[in-house]
Amino acid sequence: MPKFLIQATYTPEGTKGLLKEGASGRRDAVDRVVADLGGTVEAMYFAFGEDDLVCIIDLPDPVSMAAVSLTVKASGALCTRATPLLTLEEIDQAARREVAFRAPGA
Repeated sequence: MPKFLIQATYTPEGTKGLLKEGASGRRDAVDRVVADLGGTVEAMYFAFGEDDLVCIIDLPDPVSMAAVSLTVKASGALCTRATPLLTLEEIDQAARREVAFRAPGA
């Protein structure tokens, strides 16, 4: 199952919601959304600095990740980034794959 790193920053309205319902309330909401799409939350941490929230989630496919991303961003409560995560084995497979490429100007 594809794994994704989610980095999020709360908007002022999203921060008000977090203060109202607490971190465990937000964890429940994330768990519910991900589970409804057939996935799992591997890790969820709150942070401070550039990102307010960091998650690692497993979802069945990139379309599921796109659906979550669009819905969350449309809420206006968070600004998010989703990064696909690849295993060592997947990178080994990619390194063995032949790719026809010509660099610009070469």
